[in-house]
Order: sequence, then structure tokens, then C-alpha cells
Amino acid sequence: MTRSRKVALVAISLLLLSQIPFVYRRYKLGRLKATIQQINASRTPINSGYAEYKGVIHVHSSLGGHSSGTFAEIISAAQTNQLHFVVMTEHTEKEFDTAEMTLKGVHSGVIFVNGNEVSTANGDRLLVIPGQSSLANSDTLATTEVITNARSNNSLAVVAYPEEFKSWNVEGFDGIEVYNVFTNSKQINPIVTFFDALWSYRSYPDLLFATFYRKPGNNLKKWDELLQHRKLTAIAGNDAHSNIGISLNDRSGKTLAGIKLDPYETSFRLVRMHVLVPRDHAFDVPGLLGSLKAGHCFIAFDLFGDPTGFSFTAEGSGEVGIQGDEVDQHKVNRLKVISPVTGRILIMKDGSVVMDESGVLTRELPVAGPGAYRVEVYLPQLGKGAGEQPWIISNPIYVR
Repeated sequence: MTRSRKVALVAISLLLLSQIPFVYRRYKLGRLKATIQQINASRTPINSGYAEYKGVIHVHSSLGGHSSGTFAEIISAAQTNQLHFVVMTEHTEKEFDTAEMTLKGVHSGVIFVNGNEVSTANGDRLLVIPGQSSLANSDTLATTEVITNARSNNSLAVVAYPEEFKSWNVEGFDGIEVYNVFTNSKQINPIVTFFDALWSYRSYPDLLFATFYRKPGNNLKKWDELLQHRKLTAIAGNDAHSNIGISLNDRSGKTLAGIKLDPYETSFRLVRMHVLVPRDHAFDVPGLLGSLKAGHCFIAFDLFGDPTGFSFTAEGSGEVGIQGDEVDQHKVNRLKVISPVTGRILIMKDGSVVMDESGVLTRELPVAGPGAYRVEVYLPQLGKGAGEQPWIISNPIYVR
């Protein structure tokens, strides 16, 4: 055998050996998918006095740049995922009103809200829902001015990318984006991701998310600190752009061949907001925004299991409070958590764990004085990795 052939054989052998971790991860994703199917099949139906609506927040189209996504693709993805609502958050443009031009109203049975993502003169970013034409020059406005503008127009102001936010002394914002898919994905190693996609994308396009999903610990810690002084709704942002991948296009821009790693259909499956509305109330834009502002909602990573029916309440003689409610410590005496599947339930008070139990469907805990109580639910049965990250993150109940 010639030296060149030996070198080629060694190179091929090393290449094959280097693929073993990716083949193994593909095998693990297959097992994870089977486990998720078992979890969904074991769900316990839960009924409450509230109707539950699922949707996504922080979605971009080609209107505001940074995206190649079309309205038709977004509507189709929302339908495929059986979403009830989609909150658009178009980047602002000085020459035209992206909030007015984006999707709004009902399309194919899905409610769309026309929001904006704005950057302020302080270097902060906020989601304003619905958006406003007066924010076209938001980069010349102070953060407090943007929030005042939002409130005067009955819009929500939500802190986006809290790890970059500076103006925590400013009052008036309604929520904080404690989790963002794009921010989480920054830790991806592009070379590793390329080979993971090569082996697994065709079979498990959405479960590739499990390889990089991590709990937003610092953001949750900041939120817990803020909750000790004020009410503040936590949301998750899909930050869907549909712009990550490789493609070969013709002169007109038409795609001839390629692969897109973040199509809307996949992005909308990863993490969702579940909004609670009284069953005797209509579900419309005012109802949706009212529930988000009130904190009558929770974050769920639906990819790992259907969380529909999750319940967190404060109960006592003559009073029941749900997520987002303020309740009187003299009128409630216990907190109650119900999960649709067996898991690990954590109850936290002012950021500290006061209960941590595994293998349970429901748990009750005596109220231990005033504080902001919230819940995290985990699914250890998913195994190492996904099973160690939160499946559900509730909004708080405020005991006063």
C-alpha cells in the first residue's frame, strides 16, 4: 500500500470515528422522542374554571429586516401548530410603520397582535404590544419615554434580552422576557451543530433544540429580585426569524436548494405561552393582553410534553387566586399545584425553594407568610439534559 493510500485510509478512519458522538446523539434523540410520546399518552385530563389558550410571542417577518419570513409562512406555521395567538414584534423602521403593516387581527382562526421590538437611546430593548407608529424613532427616546408612550396607548411594555438591559431603576414596564430562544442558541458550536444537523435534522428537526436548551438561571434570578418589590409578568420569546440555514438561490432570490434550521413551523413548537381566560369570557385581543398584563399565564416548553391543564392556585376559605393574582394571607392557607403528568415540582418563595418533590402529579403547601410564590415543573423521565431543565415556569401568586 502506498503512503498516500495509507494517509487517505487514516484520514477516512479518523473522520468516521469523529462521527460517533453525532450518531450516538441521533440515537438519544430517537429515545427522547419515544419518551415524549409516552409522556403525552399518560396525561391526566384537568378541568378548571379557566379556558387555556396557547401561542407564541416575539415573532419577526421580512418587514423589519433580519428575516426572510413571509406572512403566509407565519400563518401556515401557526395553523400547523394549532396556536390560538401569535404576537408579532417587528423591528421599527424610520420610513414606514412596521406595526401597522404586519399581521394583525384574525387570520385562519389565529389571533395576531401587531407589536414592535424597539431599541432605546439607553441601549435597552423592549417589546411594545401592540406597537406604535410614534416609536419609529425609538433610538432617540429614553427607555422611560418608550414605556410612558406604551402605557399611554394601552400597550404592554416588556423587557427584552434582560441580560443586556440597563435601566432597571425605571418604573412602568409590565413584564420581562426571562427566556429567549435566540439568546439560548448563542452557545451553539457551529461545527458541532452542522454535524448534528447532518445526522439528525431530517428525522428530528425540533428535538435538536434539546441539545442546547438551558435554564435561564440569571434571568430568573433577576426576575425573582424584582418580584419582591412589584408585580411583573414573565414571558418566553421565540424570537422567530426563520433566517438560519444554508441555501442556493437564483438571481431572483428564489431558493433552489438548501436547509433552514429555524422555520416558523419548528420555532413555534419549542416554547409557548399558555394564557388563562375565564370560560365565560371571549378570547380576543383585549382579553389576551389583559391576561398577559395580569400574569394569568405560564411558560411551557411544549416540545417536551403537552402542559395543557397545569394549575397553580392559592386557596382558602372563600378565596381562590391563580397565577398573577394578589391574595390576602388571612384568606388563603395553602398553595396547590396540579401537573398533567408526573414530574418534579418546585415551589419557590421570593426566589428560594420551599418545596422540591419528584414523582408527583399534585402537591399542596401551607402558605408561609407574604411573598411571591411561583412554580417550576421538571420531567426527569426525559433523561440527562432535557430532564434537568424546566418544562413549565409559572407566573407568581402574590401573597400580601
